[in-house]
Amino acid sequence: MSLQPGQSIKHLAIIGVGLIGGSFARAMRSADMVQHISGYGRNESNLKTAVQLDVIDDYSLDIKDVVKDADLIFIATPVGSIQKILSEIKDHIKADAIITDAGSTKVNVIQAAEIVFDKAPENFVAGHPIAGTENSGVEASFATLYQNHRVILTPSNYTNPEAVKWVSDLWKAVGADVLIMEAKHHDQVLAATSHLPHLLAFSLVNTLTTLDEKQEIFENAAGGFRDFTRIASSDPSMWQDICLANKDALLEHLEHFMGDLKQVKSALEKGDGEFLKQVFQRAKQSRDDFVDKSGSENLPPPNLRPN
Repeated sequence: MSLQPGQSIKHLAIIGVGLIGGSFARAMRSADMVQHISGYGRNESNLKTAVQLDVIDDYSLDIKDVVKDADLIFIATPVGSIQKILSEIKDHIKADAIITDAGSTKVNVIQAAEIVFDKAPENFVAGHPIAGTENSGVEASFATLYQNHRVILTPSNYTNPEAVKWVSDLWKAVGADVLIMEAKHHDQVLAATSHLPHLLAFSLVNTLTTLDEKQEIFENAAGGFRDFTRIASSDPSMWQDICLANKDALLEHLEHFMGDLKQVKSALEKGDGEFLKQVFQRAKQSRDDFVDKSGSENLPPPNLRPN
């Protein structure tokens, strides 16, 4: 199971050949880490495009045909579909096949594996690449998506450490930084850093859409509006799944945020400029510190930025 330097995977199965799955396939091919890639999805037109773009070598609309000989199965579908997918592939995979995923929530993914397999298989390594864009579809995929981005692996109590190392080595081979984290902690952290910002961006744009002056508002939107609301162009179905899957942690952070927002509203009502200034200064300092540490000033263009 251990991946040796320079060793490639014979057969990779991508379940969900979109931005995330397609970029993983491209990255693996670019790094000469795979010999053959098969794809599965519901949209045959998208799969044909994936073959034409050399993202995958072949595809099938029958999932068991795609996974039966696979050494690695990468599930890159909305988190709400993972239990169904695991059920469909359970009886058709090789005993030593490694299964991993790219879901944005991890507790529910591990629970899905436990339901389907009675306990999470030792070769199942739950994971989450912290990368993406607001675009979707295999045409939006690119080989360097994961370079210098973090991938969080959240193995269950049953996961074989060798399987974790194997998946970790693959991600490192395509340029990612790998971190091992407990699933519940992952969901708490991502609720604050990703899920809440997406919820706020969607909600703000939705609110502005309901205003009578919406046409004038959008016509006169400046760069700040575009930057803040960029992620509201993300896939609504995917984010519906993520928010519901991580609703407890998300609600906790949302409640905290709403409390702080009420304080800002109160300061505005009272004309308390000093309070507002303190909030703005604290926020600016925190973000500047983050940018300095992460090097995020060198962000790619908006259509290539990570979620």
